[in-house]
Amino acid sequence: MKPGRLMRLTGLVRKEWLQVMRDPSSLAIALALPLVLLFIFGYGVSLDAKNVPIAVVVEQPGSQSNAFAASFFNTPYFQPHMMRSVQEAEEALKRAEVQGIVWLRSNFDADYLSRTSPPIGVIVNGVDANTARLVEGYVQGIWFGWLDKQAELSGTRLKPPLQLEQRIWFNPEVRSTDYLVPGVVAVVMTLIGSLLTALVIAREWERGTMETLLVTRISVFELLAGKLIPYFVLGMAGFFISLAMARFLFMVPIRGSLLLLVAVSALFLLVALGMGLAISTVFRSQFVAALVALVVTFLPAFLLSGFIFDIRSMPLVIQGITRIIAARYYVSMLQTLFLVGNVGFILLINSLYLLGMATIFLGLTYLKTGKRLD
Repeated sequence: MKPGRLMRLTGLVRKEWLQVMRDPSSLAIALALPLVLLFIFGYGVSLDAKNVPIAVVVEQPGSQSNAFAASFFNTPYFQPHMMRSVQEAEEALKRAEVQGIVWLRSNFDADYLSRTSPPIGVIVNGVDANTARLVEGYVQGIWFGWLDKQAELSGTRLKPPLQLEQRIWFNPEVRSTDYLVPGVVAVVMTLIGSLLTALVIAREWERGTMETLLVTRISVFELLAGKLIPYFVLGMAGFFISLAMARFLFMVPIRGSLLLLVAVSALFLLVALGMGLAISTVFRSQFVAALVALVVTFLPAFLLSGFIFDIRSMPLVIQGITRIIAARYYVSMLQTLFLVGNVGFILLINSLYLLGMATIFLGLTYLKTGKRLD
């Protein structure tokens, strides 16, 4: 790089960095936002169902029915409430005081002792379908666990028709935090990259300083590079804050290469910065640019990246739309590097997608930005 160009670029970077230091909102978005979002999603959002209130109805108490009902008091998944009749339990379900009902009818003991399958009624609140499925599965697990314990106490052996050998890969503790936190990192990086840079050129137009920049000898490349470099540094600072919280606060394992994790994050940050700059170039109002950035980048990253909702469960049309969402590829790589390891094929394919998107967005921004006022 020629000395004159390097001097101009250094001056632009210094100018933009001083602007960042004088603007508390930029520092808040880059440094405080990761803390807030990770705390909210790490502690406040969970896909696990624990302490679910349920009603347990025993029509005719007996040794077996009481023993089975007691099983619900020895698990972290349920918060049982003993009720005298199913009608009372149904009223509690309608008032949302409980999320399900386990109903042991009057002939439970007699059927069990006669080796007949005892009737168990399970009624679940299906408004939240995910919780309903979890409650149903937990009740079945308690039932089979109780049968196995009763068989052991009687000196017999429970012989189920199938022997299930369960092995859970990559997240053996089945903690939703391990699944959610890498996705939150992607959302944080999207917000930092797109929202900050969506304002930088629009701010120059609003303050009337863009005209001053355009009459100087700086080139379009120098102008864009001077805008990108400070926010790239801020974005990577936000990434390292998120990474430290994920590893040391939420204890999410990092099974892949840390160097690869930093590299793919830097690549995704370039995509997010490119999207933000493209928005800022088109919309010359900071308010409009910020609003467009939230709608075009944050919401798709939150809803269509596979962060919370499984892409394969979406309609085919929506699955097709997710292919133009950069966060989809970054979330896939984050989950792989955090929970699985260095899976070369996944990392390579997704990195190529991100590289192509970075080239497109930064290229379009370069072509759209001209040294003319029109």
